[in-house]
Amino acid sequence: MKASTLPAARPKPDFVWLLILFVFVGLAILAPAQAKESFAFVARATVSVLPLFLLSIAIAAGAAASGADQLIAKAFTGRHTTMIVSAALMGALSPFCSCGVIPLIAALLSMGVPLAPVMAFWLASPLMDPAMFVLTTSVLGLNFAIGKTVAAIGVGLIGGFGTLGLMKFPAFAQPLSEGVGNGGCGGARVRAPKPVMWSFWREEKRRETFRSNALKNILFLGKMLLLAFTLESLMVAYTPAGLVASALGGTGPGTILIATLLGIPAYLNGTAALPLVRELLAQGMAPGAGMAFLVGGGVTSIPAAIAVHAVAKRPVFLAYLTFSVLGALASGLAWQMASRWL
Repeated sequence: MKASTLPAARPKPDFVWLLILFVFVGLAILAPAQAKESFAFVARATVSVLPLFLLSIAIAAGAAASGADQLIAKAFTGRHTTMIVSAALMGALSPFCSCGVIPLIAALLSMGVPLAPVMAFWLASPLMDPAMFVLTTSVLGLNFAIGKTVAAIGVGLIGGFGTLGLMKFPAFAQPLSEGVGNGGCGGARVRAPKPVMWSFWREEKRRETFRSNALKNILFLGKMLLLAFTLESLMVAYTPAGLVASALGGTGPGTILIATLLGIPAYLNGTAALPLVRELLAQGMAPGAGMAFLVGGGVTSIPAAIAVHAVAKRPVFLAYLTFSVLGALASGLAWQMASRWL
């Protein structure tokens, strides 16, 4: 009697790739010129973030293969308050954008690093880096660049200490989505460390660990970045030119709140936002509204939110958005007050 065989399960269609395909097919049919422009936009954005993206992937995969991840996680051990402050400062100086930092964040959480300092780094890192400081200084002036740097650190601190208060709830015990990583396993490696083998490429098993880890993160996080850049290209193309100016042209404190909320859908990217804010400030927009728009949009823009939602569970994602909005609002109000004496 022959053994019965079960038919092989069909792989489930990937919603992200289908959505990207749907967007470009729709553009090719309805707006061929925009399809070419969006494709070029995605290509340019991918190339710009690719070095840091691959570097973060390689660091995470190399740490897993060599066992150095336990050392990286130990760098985030100690008193939570010290870790949060250090993470916020490091985030404000790191060269990672809101999407490019995702692989590093996923790696840190999978290593068992506490969520509170990771959240501080996560929120601060997209807002400022050395290159952005120079660019902000050239467009908006040194005072504004310093103010935004302080705002980046402040947002990180708000998110870090706010998350510290939430970590007692079970929903924040395992922050990563299924398939991205498992903080519990990472924590076990820290509690029971094994010898680190820096030259991991000498062992086939460690080389395979490097390859599988890198490939998994490239495929999963790469498609989310492509989707984020695709939607960003549509925002650039179809957001009415006068929409942001008309909504943020006031000088009252209510404009700061509007700027904080409008930064989520209207923010394009850090480079494009600077001349826009300069023009709005010249037209009489409140300085605090300009700061709130840059800070809120830099962390909670739609492309960034998509990337965060891909790796974090819903409670963590909602906390990320909440602390981003609160931090942007606080930054705007503080800069509005400070600008009176500058």
